[in-house]
Amino acid sequence: MSVSPAQTTTSSSPNKWIILGTIMFGTFMSTLDSSIVNIALPTIRRELGAGDNVEWIVLCYLLTTTSTLLIMGKLSDWVGRRQLYITGFCVFVLGSLLCGLAWNLWSLVGFRVLQGLGASMIYAIGPAIIGDAFAPQERGQALGLMGSVVAAGSSAGPVIGGLLLGKFGWSSIFFVNVPIGLIAIWRAWTILPESPKVTNQRFDLVGAGLFLIGVTTLLTGLDFGPEPDYGWNDSLVIGLLSVGGVLLLAFLFWEMRVSEPMLRLSLFQIRPYTSAILAAFCGFVASGGNLFVIPFFLQQLLGLNPERAGLVLLAGPLTLSIIAPLGGYLSSRISTRWLSSIGLLITACGYFAFSFLNTSWDWKEVIWRSSLVSLGFGLFQSPNSSSALNAAPLSQRGIASSMIAFMRNLGFVVGIALAAAVWYSTRNRYGIAHQVTPETPAAQLLGMHYAYLVMAGLVLTGAIISLTRGKATQTSPPVAVVPEG
Repeated sequence: MSVSPAQTTTSSSPNKWIILGTIMFGTFMSTLDSSIVNIALPTIRRELGAGDNVEWIVLCYLLTTTSTLLIMGKLSDWVGRRQLYITGFCVFVLGSLLCGLAWNLWSLVGFRVLQGLGASMIYAIGPAIIGDAFAPQERGQALGLMGSVVAAGSSAGPVIGGLLLGKFGWSSIFFVNVPIGLIAIWRAWTILPESPKVTNQRFDLVGAGLFLIGVTTLLTGLDFGPEPDYGWNDSLVIGLLSVGGVLLLAFLFWEMRVSEPMLRLSLFQIRPYTSAILAAFCGFVASGGNLFVIPFFLQQLLGLNPERAGLVLLAGPLTLSIIAPLGGYLSSRISTRWLSSIGLLITACGYFAFSFLNTSWDWKEVIWRSSLVSLGFGLFQSPNSSSALNAAPLSQRGIASSMIAFMRNLGFVVGIALAAAVWYSTRNRYGIAHQVTPETPAAQLLGMHYAYLVMAGLVLTGAIISLTRGKATQTSPPVAVVPEG
């Protein structure tokens, strides 16, 4: 039996809140895992003798999830969202079990790649399943609750990780995923409904390959660029960035010529969708830069110990967990164009306030600014994601959903590289001009000052882009889809 997109998108599933709860459970678990590993890196480095290569434990996971998000989104449109979501959890749980059993650094890195593949399926498909279950006017509220869960997982990760690390060792941070993941698989198997799928298309292997290798190469170059051992002038970094850029350009040319592309570029002709993902990219670039700079400011310049700095940094996620549901609730009552844009303006004000950072600050100066940034982003994120999903045709909702997640991950990586480039280059110039070392507080403060001004400018640009979005309309003709089973 064929189902038109309109039939699926204008009404809600009778079990929508149970479906949302199931997706929230899985999202909390995968988000928790992303933040729980960082606190264990010093211990893993010591016990496995990893040295500086310990960064690959985080880097390989990030590269895997980011480079495969669009591929997983396309697969979900092709084989069905329910099947791929459950498969993703099975892969994630298996990867977690093997990570806990790892015997050296590179076995752990390999198993983290497997874990990242599972996480990619979960990240890419979760919002699309919610989009299928909720009517357009309710999606903002549902995604707002999801935003709250993401913030809660990010906040709880370091706390839970520290407790497990102290009592049971570093393997426990991976083993804990196994029983929780099995519960999540059982819930998804019994709760999630059969989802529609497009059955008359072939999978674009060439496009998927170009995208996978291009993004992995580009992100590796962006990650190595700020490193003292490499630098932006290093031949390896220049080569990685150049090859990644060329491959992604080849991907776009291929997608324009092939009859059944992995990513239909016509999706970006839908103005509300394109405005939403570009505004999100600007916001997440700034978020990545802030996450990179602020721990150094707290510990190196304010002299806070890691425990107290961690407590100060909780202000942002806690504010986001409270405001995100409110942003989703307001999205059904206030135009997304205005709500998202005002949210980004508030966030830009928060970053601009951070640009006045000084060594005389106490922890309260950081907390209210972090809360202001998260207040604005909480008002922006859920309505913006809802607007993007509402604008995308049903037959492309899986890849539309994964594009939002891709922009988030890409934004974080670009933000870290951009903030590091602005910060380091400014402090180095100051050191040369004043004949002092770049590590002096005055040089560090000036570099961070300009980094936060760049973040504020990026978010302000995102607000302008958000204001340009039009009314969400279904621009593509209905595509017949076949329910699974």
